[in-house]
Amino acid sequence: MVVTLDVIQTAGVAAVVYFFGMSVKHRVVVLRRFFIPAPVIGGLVVSVLLFAMSQGGGVEVHFDKTLQNFFMNLFFTCVGFTVSAALIRSSGRQGALLAVIAVAFLVIQNLVGVGLSRLLGINELLGVAMGSISMSGGVGSGAAFGPTLEAAGAAGATTVGIAAATFGLLMGSLIGGPVAKRLIDRHGLRSEGKERHSARPVEVPAPLTGTGLFRSTLVILIAAAIGTVISWLLNFTGIQFPYYVGCLFGGALVRNLADTGKFPLRMPEIDVIGDIALNLFLSITLMSLNIAALIGLALPMVLILLTQMTVMALYAYVVTFRCMGRDYDAAVMAAGHCGVGLGQTPNALANMSAVIEDRGPAPRAWFVLPIITVVFINIFNPLIITLFINLFA
Repeated sequence: MVVTLDVIQTAGVAAVVYFFGMSVKHRVVVLRRFFIPAPVIGGLVVSVLLFAMSQGGGVEVHFDKTLQNFFMNLFFTCVGFTVSAALIRSSGRQGALLAVIAVAFLVIQNLVGVGLSRLLGINELLGVAMGSISMSGGVGSGAAFGPTLEAAGAAGATTVGIAAATFGLLMGSLIGGPVAKRLIDRHGLRSEGKERHSARPVEVPAPLTGTGLFRSTLVILIAAAIGTVISWLLNFTGIQFPYYVGCLFGGALVRNLADTGKFPLRMPEIDVIGDIALNLFLSITLMSLNIAALIGLALPMVLILLTQMTVMALYAYVVTFRCMGRDYDAAVMAAGHCGVGLGQTPNALANMSAVIEDRGPAPRAWFVLPIITVVFINIFNPLIITLFINLFA
């Protein structure tokens, strides 16, 4: 028996999935500690139940994908609003060097994924799914690029990418602290003792209002529409870019126009709208995962993901630490890079906070790493991923 849900029914189930994930996360400490998103929790549980129903009772549930694509493009547009040239300039020379380090590692992650996939005899595009898509990109990126990989012949790529990203969220939080501790102890490093947040400007957040949210929504929709034109232009390069890459650049264009003072931009409201889009996009994607695709890939996935974790730890220990100055702040940055290189920005901040609380403030690391990694990973990761997809499709 096949049950097909329309767009409204799909949205309603997605809302239930999100609330269920939040309830579970509230009760399970380890899920909060490792920043596992509520849609991932609820969606994985529902997708497993649907898989059991399909295998045991012959009942299949099909969801409408219209809102999934809409919220995905809306989310990437909001991501583009974080790309501020003014913030990049404020990080100085060290920020520029960190940008090169972070972007270079995106290429390394994809080379590791593709190389091991070839060695293990699985589709090389699945290696891309277990590369920078899921490791540095996170769950949202894994869910977004999955259909593109599947259209290119990598069956189950969405499920693989999301599973790999979930693994990365856990491992990114686990290895950062030990990497920093080893560096600090081995080199006898100490904090300079300045205030932890002294390098960050003090901002008073503006209150959210109905009018402000409405206007910010309109700005986002305009930016997304501009992004569709950018996406159309990008395809003239001969490389097939996913639609949402243009939306990301549309958001970045509007953000930097606003930074010149031509019109006001209320980032807290844009962040709220981006969170709404991301959570609903992930809820719809996760609850319709093809769990069966993971069964035959279990062993190759484990080997590839453990290798990715090891390479990240070594890269942060050797390259990030040395290039960032071989001092205490550099060690804290290494911990943060482990978090963002395998998970997301909250994992990076949690890693750095844990070191700071134990060993003392690191204001330079706290200011530079989040700004640079967020901006440059968001800009370059979709481009690098697209290049690898076109190379191995």
